[in-house]
Amino acid sequence: MPAFRRRKGSLPRLVPELDDVTLGRVRRRVETCWSRGSLDTAVMALMADAIHDAGEDWDRKAHRLGVLAGSAGRSLPGIWRQHSPKDHGALLLHAWSDLLHARQDSSVDLHATRETCRLAAELVPADPTPWAVHLATLRVEQRPSTELAAVWREIKARDPWNREAHLQALGYLSPDECGSSALVLDLLDGVRSLMPPDAPAAGLELTSLVLSHQRAVAEGGMTALGAGEIWRRPDAARALDQAAHYWPGTGFLRHATALADLNLLAYALIKAGRTAEAGTALRATGGWRPAGRGAWTATRWSGMRTSTAATRAGTPTAVRRGVPRPGAGDARTVGGGTVGGGTVDAGTAGARTAGRRDRAPIVALPSLSRTPPWPKSAVSRCIILRSRLLRAGGGAAISAAGGSAGRLGRQFG
Repeated sequence: MPAFRRRKGSLPRLVPELDDVTLGRVRRRVETCWSRGSLDTAVMALMADAIHDAGEDWDRKAHRLGVLAGSAGRSLPGIWRQHSPKDHGALLLHAWSDLLHARQDSSVDLHATRETCRLAAELVPADPTPWAVHLATLRVEQRPSTELAAVWREIKARDPWNREAHLQALGYLSPDECGSSALVLDLLDGVRSLMPPDAPAAGLELTSLVLSHQRAVAEGGMTALGAGEIWRRPDAARALDQAAHYWPGTGFLRHATALADLNLLAYALIKAGRTAEAGTALRATGGWRPAGRGAWTATRWSGMRTSTAATRAGTPTAVRRGVPRPGAGDARTVGGGTVGGGTVDAGTAGARTAGRRDRAPIVALPSLSRTPPWPKSAVSRCIILRSRLLRAGGGAAISAAGGSAGRLGRQFG
């Protein structure tokens, strides 16, 4: 089963299960049951086997739970739990389903969800997954950081580089939710020197950089025009250098969502203007194939969270033709996302159309809909001015932000 699929009238996109063939078979059966509104014992057994067969591969277990929860609808996880109230997988799937629906429905009782997580944790004490879901429920309710810190310690004691938990912490500490850019920097500083380069959470810093780029593009105006400066920062260049060097290597990333992280890397490299390395990352996903001289097939991006503002203003997309210039943005809306464990469309990659002559690249600029219709000369002067300001004071501002990070970020370090 290929990791990429094409829906009628759309570009190829990553399937939710990525390259997990077993999970793909179960997901399709579950979706069939969801459309009928019933759940037979054979499908319950398939779900139980998919979850339990992950064993102590906690990243794969979380990936399978997230995909199944997103495919099972609201009622099926509850039916399975009623049928098997002491089944560890049934409890976790029910809790994850509650979490997904709580983001759209404030009436979901997340206190009961946390009780479900407690029961699951008692059944398999070594499993960090119930604690990761618990952490996510606290994030949805924007609870005080002290509550999240206690759960965070339980997760770190069981699985120090749990991908789902680190993405939840990143979202909670972001400026879109309960934190700030300084707190995000504090979190990254706390894990950067300790995390193995092939850990399941290895994409944390790259995810943070992409979300920062999205946030800048979503704000529009001068901020959007300077969004490309993010990729010229020393920390961003260092993160891209390391990921581009190691990640595409055969077998280097072994966690369940490695394919999504490679897609994220390719997207970031395109935004940074490093198209040759982006091609290498795309080939590593298995979703790249020649379509004529110098052409790429278009792919959809998955495995990242997007803020509501970024989704509304347009998740970042790569250029549709030609080779993108560094920092080029596109304000068209192409999709929105869920948080870790779900799949999101976060852009497309393109290249020259097969058979066309080489020509100057076509680059889509960020939307200026929130600004007056400035003449091109004024826009050019603004870009030059902002670039000079960032070169003059950007490093000092970043250093000051990192030094002033508060207690909240250190709790997640």
